[in-house]
Amino acid sequence: MTKKRVVLTFPTNQVSQPISYHLVKDYDLMLNILRGNITPNEEGRLVIELSGKKQSLDAGLEYLKGLGIEVESLARDIKWHENKCTHCTACIPTCPTQAMSVDRESMEVSFSKERCIACELCIPVCPFKALEIQF
Repeated sequence: MTKKRVVLTFPTNQVSQPISYHLVKDYDLMLNILRGNITPNEEGRLVIELSGKKQSLDAGLEYLKGLGIEVESLARDIKWHENKCTHCTACIPTCPTQAMSVDRESMEVSFSKERCIACELCIPVCPFKALEIQF
């Protein structure tokens, strides 16, 4: 099984189409929406993680491109510098996916890269600059 995180930019004429349905039904892909901004009659943007067989994944991405949807790899990641972290928990309430979490017993912060959608909300709240964006 192959996974790929991508940013999809929809032209206005594709925003109301059942594109995610076709990725699941026609290409046998699992789709996890990480972030989205879709408004009728406006350009839309969706950050998704696609999972499936490599051949199906490639075919699904070609389908999207054929519809005029811009497909970009999610090339950004958040890096957590554990050695700089003082476990102050300032980042915890800002993380919408709970990629930053705290063990209430030990009061230690941890980071789950798999849950992170690179929204960057944690970066400005960290007083010790233990989080940074990587391209």
